[in-house]
Amino acid sequence: AIWSGAISFGLVNIPVKLYSAVSRKTVRFHQIDAESGQRIRQQRVNPGSGEEVPYEQIVKGYEISPDRYVTITPEELEALEPQKTRTIDIEQFVDLEQIDPIYYDHPYYLAPDKGAAKAYKLLLDAMEEADKVAIARVVIRSKENLVALRSYRGAITMETMLFPDEVIQPDSIEELAAVDGDVKTTKRELDMAKQLIESLSGDFDPSEYRDQYRERVLDLIERKAAGETITIEEPVAEKQEVPDLMAALEASISASKSPPKKRAASGNGASKSKPKKKTAAKK
Repeated sequence: AIWSGAISFGLVNIPVKLYSAVSRKTVRFHQIDAESGQRIRQQRVNPGSGEEVPYEQIVKGYEISPDRYVTITPEELEALEPQKTRTIDIEQFVDLEQIDPIYYDHPYYLAPDKGAAKAYKLLLDAMEEADKVAIARVVIRSKENLVALRSYRGAITMETMLFPDEVIQPDSIEELAAVDGDVKTTKRELDMAKQLIESLSGDFDPSEYRDQYRERVLDLIERKAAGETITIEEPVAEKQEVPDLMAALEASISASKSPPKKRAASGNGASKSKPKKKTAAKK
């Protein structure tokens, strides 16, 4: 658990522990000296004197204009920090569809602490029956967070949320503002686009999706660690022209209607797989 406290709503307190609901699978690299193979060490250097600055001499500074900073002491920041409580204070319950996913930030699991299983289960069942999500505030690591509590597969999840002023509105982006006012679509284009969406519709199964780039990077690392010489092929330049919209829609709909076996054979047929294997082995 990375935090422990209690869910508070009304006069009810439910002791809970907080666990991260995700485990990032990003491939991380270190900076290495290409000649010696040694890892590079980061240093805090004063650009004026060129000397390394000890950690205890470093303070926080906010840039108000080029090369002008307002320095803030740790004591000044501590005086402004929210009161360090151990409660997730529920302020209201709302319908899930009222929360746009753009406001969600990071998911966590809340687990009942010792002796709180029944109260935890009661809140979980009540939210499921009412089909509601709890909006609450909680202080974690000296930062106040807006959070959403909801039921998920027999557990209560807590999603940290962005505050409204942290979400950039689309009308502030020039190209998106132009789309809303200047661009019009025809009924035929809309009908074909809806037909294409319908032909590609299905049930979401997260197990069908993988981080293909991460898998390729890990495969590259394994091959290089095994001593294989890697040949880098020139990427094929992609065409940047905007295609004819109707022609693209018609071709997409036609392709989506073809049987899966036929489409698979056209891209991965046996007649083409063998030469690929030979080429890879040759390299």
